[in-house]
Amino acid sequence: MSTPPEQADASDQPESSDQPQTRREALGEPRHRPRKQATGPMALLRETVIVVVIALGLSLLIKTFLVQAFYIPSESMEDTLQVGDRVIVSKLTPGPFDLKHGDVVVFVDPNDWLEQQPPAAPAGPVRKALTFVGLLPNDSGNHLIKRIIGLPGDHVVCCDAQGRVSVNDVPLDEPYLKPGSEPSQDPFDATVPANSLWVMGDNRQHSEDSRYKGFVPIDHVTGRAVALVWPFSRATWLSRHAATFEKVEASGP
Repeated sequence: MSTPPEQADASDQPESSDQPQTRREALGEPRHRPRKQATGPMALLRETVIVVVIALGLSLLIKTFLVQAFYIPSESMEDTLQVGDRVIVSKLTPGPFDLKHGDVVVFVDPNDWLEQQPPAAPAGPVRKALTFVGLLPNDSGNHLIKRIIGLPGDHVVCCDAQGRVSVNDVPLDEPYLKPGSEPSQDPFDATVPANSLWVMGDNRQHSEDSRYKGFVPIDHVTGRAVALVWPFSRATWLSRHAATFEKVEASGP
């Protein structure tokens, strides 16, 4: 009888291609060695660029949909706002939040209100870019800022026997007027049409507003000025003076 061939020892079998890999893993060695992190000036520059791009993108989104800074170029809203002040404007009004009597609003020039204003000096490219993304305040350009006195349907009149402005037959005591300023040096009598506003400056004798320029379409409103942020010494929330318009709100148009 022939002797059967001896079985080959397992150690004599050729190793599969992944056996060395398996042995290394058994010894705690990683399957793949991690890449070395980039270091030095190039890595710092790359991280800086990424951070700046993200910051600029967030700033642009905030400016487009939430808030925007504006520069006050004239004296028409003194003493509430003075020349050179910076304000923050909420773009959620009008929108999720309704416009109300007494709101200080920024709006696009509806009908050449600014035709007699001297042209502003052109800004440099860096300032234009920073203003575009919201890191610098808008220099107002074709925007104006006034206080809402009349909403759609309101009957706005001046002046009663005491020289006051009346809205829907409710006379207004206006604490926001600049000291020494009269409610109006010229009489008016108007009913605010639908989708429009009657606006006036707080410094009435130095304000070109609805008395002379007409109504402001609501769709021209950029937003409500909610805070004075510069100079820091005068930083404050901007009040709509709800008590002044409490009876007007109750009367309706």
